[in-house]
Amino acid sequence: MKRRSTWKLVGLAGLAGVAATGVAVARSHRQRRSYTPEDVRARLQHRLASVGGTSGAEVEPEPKQPDQHGPRPNVAHTVSEPLTLEQAAELTRTGDLWLFRGPSAADRAIRTFTNSPVNHVGMAVVLEDLPPLMWHAELGQSLLDVWTGTRHRGVQLHDLREAVTTWSVRYRQDCWLRQLDTQVTKNMEDALLQEVARKDGMPFPATLGLVAHWARGRLRQPAPAEAAYCAEVVASSYQAMGLLSHKRPANWYDPGRFWSGDRLDLLGGAKLGGEIEILVGNENETIRVRHRSKQA
Repeated sequence: MKRRSTWKLVGLAGLAGVAATGVAVARSHRQRRSYTPEDVRARLQHRLASVGGTSGAEVEPEPKQPDQHGPRPNVAHTVSEPLTLEQAAELTRTGDLWLFRGPSAADRAIRTFTNSPVNHVGMAVVLEDLPPLMWHAELGQSLLDVWTGTRHRGVQLHDLREAVTTWSVRYRQDCWLRQLDTQVTKNMEDALLQEVARKDGMPFPATLGLVAHWARGRLRQPAPAEAAYCAEVVASSYQAMGLLSHKRPANWYDPGRFWSGDRLDLLGGAKLGGEIEILVGNENETIRVRHRSKQA
């Protein structure tokens, strides 16, 4: 615990601005089209059906869509001026982490209880030419879940731009992006979609249930599969994609485990870059980039 606390303090130093401004990873430009939420849902369901997944919905045959995702070259691009949220959405790819730190009593309680610098984590889902999506679990139900086409609490798949704006503006949360440095294959994407199909709509644990979930994880005991919190969703998705070992159950993880001040043992040579701080304003959206020297 002492060692982990030390790393968490390192992470908190980054929040205070100790880390130097550095680099973000440039990715190839994605060809995009304009899609309605219904279009996005249909494309996701068809993609799942093509790999033999179960979506719970009837789907009609659709012409095969070309894979326009493109490679992700590992080219360091120095950022010397603020970027817009739109530019960050263009940079993000499947598996990238989005971390949040808020001012509410509940936010502070989560950070204190788990000894973490952040209280929420989600991951990007960016497939083919679809808009970037955010895969996470939350108590709110103001945003449309594009997987089901409904608004509900718990595990959800949201439009990423809408999710970040809601968490930054409405919930007053500070936000950071960490880019995943590895080639995400089609098989990894398919495994992630199957995980989405299994978990989307799962409720967020009640307060006592959340504590019990996390406490069982600390004892290396998997939690019952009837509810899930944010870090648990991200961890199980990383496990499904082959990025994290199954030696620890998904409920062992808390949001702070995905901060660079902690150690996250990724498989296959995958790494996570430093935190990119995102400042979202009502009029002038800017992103201040800080690259943490320590990588997971």
